[in-house]
Amino acid sequence: MMLDVPRSRLCTQEELESPSFQRWAQILREPHMYLHRKLWEWSFIAEILDRDGMLAPDKRGLGFAVGHEPLVAAFAARGATVTASDLDVEQAALAGWVGSNEHAASLSKLNDRGLCSASEFARLVTFRVVNMLDINVDELCDFDFTWSSCAFEHLGGLDAGHQFVLNSMKCLKPGGLAVHTTEFNVASNDATVDTGGTVIYRQRDIEALVADLRSHGHRVWLDFDRGSLPIDYHVDVPPYTHDPHLKLHLMGYTTTSIGIVVRCS
Repeated sequence: MMLDVPRSRLCTQEELESPSFQRWAQILREPHMYLHRKLWEWSFIAEILDRDGMLAPDKRGLGFAVGHEPLVAAFAARGATVTASDLDVEQAALAGWVGSNEHAASLSKLNDRGLCSASEFARLVTFRVVNMLDINVDELCDFDFTWSSCAFEHLGGLDAGHQFVLNSMKCLKPGGLAVHTTEFNVASNDATVDTGGTVIYRQRDIEALVADLRSHGHRVWLDFDRGSLPIDYHVDVPPYTHDPHLKLHLMGYTTTSIGIVVRCS
């Protein structure tokens, strides 16, 4: 049942150093983030969608809370039609995303690395204000793929992120693909941060989410391998060096990124 679903998994040194992921580092013009989990997240999303044939001229994608990430332009450069979404400016400012340069205040910022020609970007990319807690699935529907990069842990609580993933599946066509990354607690399957501006998902929270997705007929394949190479055991602590930065100490817990891939029923 799960064979056609790319594997959901944790950030690891082995995968980040793989040729396919380093290829995306070059495409995204991020070679200086060589051993950083953000590069892994972007490469994970891009590689999953690319291998599934989603980054093509006949495909439509929807990105949630795209902020200032380069994926929008990279996907448009492959010919995909992309709807980029984020909070409105006022809501983003209240949440602190505008001041930290993590909000998509304009379409031009989403192609400031020049990953896509200006004419193709203007033709293929549109922007929509979308609150991830209140998605208008009647308007935002029939997409071939959706994605978010470390976004749904900022919705106020574990349950809010869980509900977002479920609701956002309604934006997809049958057979479409959702790819999300979020915070993962590698230190504990018991205590965690469950409410606030940033929450940290435990293995049991991810398993509960997957069980809920499967109950709706969606397909997910989970792998919680934490990695076994030297950098997989390194924990970056505040003030972060960001080199390497696959696992970090965050609010009292050791965390990393997990990529979740869901095939729509």
